[in-house]
Amino acid sequence: MAENRQDPENPPQGSPRTAPTDALAPTDGADGAGPTGPGPRRSAVRSLLRLWPYARAVRGRLAVSVTTATLGMLSTLAVPVVLGLIVDGPLAEHDLAGLWPLVGLLLLLGLVEAALFYTRRVVLARPLAGLETAMRGDLFAKLQRLPVSFHDRWGSGQLLSRATADMYTMRLFLAFPLVFLIVNSVMFLAGTVVMFTQDWRLALIALTPAVPLFVLTRRFESGYSGAARLAQDQNGDIATLVEESVLGIRILKAFGRHRSMAERFRAQTQQLRRTELHKAHLLANLWAVIVGLPEIALGCALAVGSYLVAHDELSAGTLVAFLSTALALRWPVESLGWLLAYANEAATATDRFFEVLDEPDTPEADTPAAGAPAPGAAAGPAARDGIRLTGVRFRYPDAPDGTPDLLAGIDLHIRSGETMALVGATGSGKTTLTALLPRLYEATGGTITLDGRDIRELPRQRLRELVAVAFEEPTLFSATVRENVLMGAPGAGEEQLRTALATAQAGFVEKLPQGPDTEVGEQGLSLSGGQRQRLALARAVVGDPAFLVLDDPLSALDVHTEALVERALREVLGATTALVVAHRPSTVLLADRVAVLADGRITAVGTHQELLRDCAHYRELMSGEATPVPDGPLLSKGGHA
Repeated sequence: MAENRQDPENPPQGSPRTAPTDALAPTDGADGAGPTGPGPRRSAVRSLLRLWPYARAVRGRLAVSVTTATLGMLSTLAVPVVLGLIVDGPLAEHDLAGLWPLVGLLLLLGLVEAALFYTRRVVLARPLAGLETAMRGDLFAKLQRLPVSFHDRWGSGQLLSRATADMYTMRLFLAFPLVFLIVNSVMFLAGTVVMFTQDWRLALIALTPAVPLFVLTRRFESGYSGAARLAQDQNGDIATLVEESVLGIRILKAFGRHRSMAERFRAQTQQLRRTELHKAHLLANLWAVIVGLPEIALGCALAVGSYLVAHDELSAGTLVAFLSTALALRWPVESLGWLLAYANEAATATDRFFEVLDEPDTPEADTPAAGAPAPGAAAGPAARDGIRLTGVRFRYPDAPDGTPDLLAGIDLHIRSGETMALVGATGSGKTTLTALLPRLYEATGGTITLDGRDIRELPRQRLRELVAVAFEEPTLFSATVRENVLMGAPGAGEEQLRTALATAQAGFVEKLPQGPDTEVGEQGLSLSGGQRQRLALARAVVGDPAFLVLDDPLSALDVHTEALVERALREVLGATTALVVAHRPSTVLLADRVAVLADGRITAVGTHQELLRDCAHYRELMSGEATPVPDGPLLSKGGHA
């Protein structure tokens, strides 16, 4: 569709489509990096706190998990105390009988620790799986509510990665890192108290690295969060590329472009590899310091402790207990790097998840406005007024400032029961105009009424029950023929299904392995283009809609099938009010009147014969000599007119 909208390959700054490769965060208004480089981003803690409304449902299980894990860690701290008692007691006094109870106590502490950690895993696994399911359901429902313009701006792989990998990251954070950030903090504080009670001098030596480690982790967090965001966005880019390659495999093979696509894939994976290596480098630097500094401090504490024991200023049992306590604290300290890294990964995943949920929904009325009749239900002339467009204007949200509207004041009246053909040069905005009737896009000016009722006063669900659409590019889902066709009228029965298939001349369905219950495969690619178009047409007419919009519905059909479909369509069109986008005289002849779209306006309306006689532009369109709207900075390369 060469129309008045921004080139999708070069979207404006701030568009999510550019962010994954150029920046750390992809959305207008996000606190992440902008499209030209790193920018201010919210803290990881603030991002993770947004998960609380979901985590509230499992807060009891989380509390049990944290409690059991804390008790398990504290039982680990009890082991050094028992070891100290053994060294200063039975071993120092050569009391074998007194040794066995303390050894039994050590064994009991080990069993208690194992049981507590087992309980922690069991308690949390099932509810967190349910939490992930709820979040994924909310994301999918939001994607269904968001307007088409949102999906125009976002790559499908970016949305797919948010619904899969990011969900897993958030769930795993709640299951492990969150719990252990709390538990390890409690254990470190408890261990610090225990060490000070054993010997304050050795405790001060052992805790010397705490200050430099705090400074280092703050610096690490600021650098790692940006790298984590970039990696997740690059993963989304790769998912988009893989999806496009799979869906377009026939094109790639037909034009021999599989090698160039492989090069493109390799380039993107190399970008991701460099980002992941950068993350690994940051984490390795942190880990080296986190592991190295405490080991040096522990060595110093051992040397000082040995000196004190040698001068009878400290008992050997106390030194053993102190060293055992310090060693028990190695895991909480060494795990700090992994926990911080995963917390930043989860914070980034949370930001990406809420970027979609924070998108404003297009307002939808739930009930008709007071005093406004439903289409076809009111008395008087307005009840059968058909489709009326008055001063309708439209421009795409991503169109550059200062450019003219694509539709610059459409005035058109399709009488009730009439079929109107819409013709115009490629890029004139025909498809965009048809998308305004079911409110796939919102008109930026003017009004559209159905039987005298402004479509903005109708709930979208009701509007789309009244207006059925067959798009120029037929889209089928990975479902049966029956499910694809009845999507146009969920309550329709077998007889309506058969009638719709007959109208669309889709008799080939009966020859499929399971008839209407045959799976058509992803995108319906197991069928020919003409077969997909006929099923899309059947989907549009199956519910006997009050208003019908057909966007060049016969473009993929052979001449013989086209004639049969046209003959059957005449009966359907005679019972509805229809707007048909037409490019060929045979399709135009289905209509009672024809409207010519040019320069964003309806320039002529009349019968086919009248326009052939009076409208030079129409004659050019019908003879194939019309000049298409040229591509330019205002026009899209990727849509349809």
